[in-house]
Amino acid sequence: YRLARIDKEKYPEIIFANNKEVRTNGGEPYYTNSSHLPVHFTEDIFEALDLQDELQTKYTGGTVLHGFLGEKVSDIETTKNLVRKIAESYTLPYFTLTPTFSICPAHGYLEGEHYTCPKCVVKQKTEVYSRVVGYIRPVEQWNKGKQAEFEDRKEYVADCKEKKTNKKKKQIVVSV
Repeated sequence: YRLARIDKEKYPEIIFANNKEVRTNGGEPYYTNSSHLPVHFTEDIFEALDLQDELQTKYTGGTVLHGFLGEKVSDIETTKNLVRKIAESYTLPYFTLTPTFSICPAHGYLEGEHYTCPKCVVKQKTEVYSRVVGYIRPVEQWNKGKQAEFEDRKEYVADCKEKKTNKKKKQIVVSV
């Protein structure tokens, strides 16, 4: 984020990951992390895996594919099957499955992104959590660039009935 801000000042025509938002609405600039896909590229986790698998295996470390799932996978069997299929069908060294969740002071854990508690009669402010730079942290504690990236994220749909990977032509079946 710091580098993107400096570059924006030094090179006014530079292109950012969220260039349209920066140019039209004065949004906070950010860059895509390393050689990762842009956070708004696809909702299909298998498309992301197909595109990142060969590249990420070339690194000797420090690489991971983050599977941002929002609240879409709440069934443990679906999650187990997804992990198994990724591990069996791809060779990338590391991947994570990251839910977005919220914490209400009165009701505790809430699935998904809720800035106020849907269970409280008088709407109570919550903390929304997700993964940033490898750690699950409250979104409001992130820098403005990472917060802008969070807003642009497409969450992966992981409940595909059938999906063929481009790489190995294996059948991917994730039951719901």
